[in-house]
Amino acid sequence: MGTVDPKKYETQTFDWGVIKWLVSPDNTPGANITFGQVVLLPGEGHTRHNHPQSEEILYVLSGTGRQMVDDKPEFEVRAGDTIYIPTAIHHSTVNTGWEPLVLLAIYNPGGAERDLRGLPDFQAVPPGKAPALKRA
Repeated sequence: MGTVDPKKYETQTFDWGVIKWLVSPDNTPGANITFGQVVLLPGEGHTRHNHPQSEEILYVLSGTGRQMVDDKPEFEVRAGDTIYIPTAIHHSTVNTGWEPLVLLAIYNPGGAERDLRGLPDFQAVPPGKAPALKRA
């Protein structure tokens, strides 16, 4: 397989930020997991949700935010933190800083990312095109 070229994959945009799925069962032959990069804009985040069939791991690359897991009190997250979310557990992430909150996300098994296409604020930016950080 080799290296993954991010320019070959669409970027998914939302009111709260962008995602690029670099490995998934839909774009990588033989893959059973999903791996991607998520950017949450300052003051934005994704609301409480769950993935009924997948566990999730989040790794914070940069920025600061608040994380909720299993409807328990929120806690602060920052660069270097890893968050494990078991299958079907509700969670949310919000950027509390002035700069983008950048995360790596893994779903096991892959496929949970397909649900994002059904969100009302979903838009796809074609491969090779750069998304705006804030949509007009």
